[in-house]
Amino acid sequence: MNSALGIGMTSQRTRDRMIVRLQEQGIKDAKVLAAMASVPRHLFMDEAMSHRAYEDTALPIKHGQFISQPWVVAKMTEIVLQHKPKKILEIGTGSGYQAAILGKLIDQVFSVERIDDLTRIARRRFIKLGYMNVRTKTGDGFKGWVNEAPYDLIIATAAPEKIPEELLSQLKDGGVMLLPLGDSKKQNLVQIVKNEQGYTQEIFESVLFVPFLQGVIRK
Repeated sequence: MNSALGIGMTSQRTRDRMIVRLQEQGIKDAKVLAAMASVPRHLFMDEAMSHRAYEDTALPIKHGQFISQPWVVAKMTEIVLQHKPKKILEIGTGSGYQAAILGKLIDQVFSVERIDDLTRIARRRFIKLGYMNVRTKTGDGFKGWVNEAPYDLIIATAAPEKIPEELLSQLKDGGVMLLPLGDSKKQNLVQIVKNEQGYTQEIFESVLFVPFLQGVIRK
């Protein structure tokens, strides 16, 4: 049986209920909804947690990290698509789920993860599911992926306390950075647009992500 199809609490019917819920929560972009419906979230977490895959909640994965709440993934992807990027950099691969959604919609996705074990697991998932336009590496997210820059858009799935200047330098002129910004007590989803004077900033809703940490963990 094709494991991507799922059964019971991981079935397409359960996934479709998630899509209805996302629509009720204000997600309108048909391309985003189609991507969320097609990517098997249950394959981006441990099998013991897969029966909860299509709940609207963040769930734990290895190394104290989390797979983001479906609404957050959909909302960030909806904002990303408004800018029509062809090449993007994701900071914080984690389970690989956000990158997989983006890979359904964008030509080139580069993703950096600081925990090498998560990088290797995510890479195997991308290969197994055929997301050949998604590339990932282990590295310090604050340093980005210089060799592949510049990017149309950079998205982060971890929250720094201040805007990472080195990542801004890897954006094209007019490029966009979308990230949660703040400390463990208060974070906002922020959109930053690079321009000749520096950048402009727009704040969206309150969110809660794991902290954006420096360094690399190889185990």
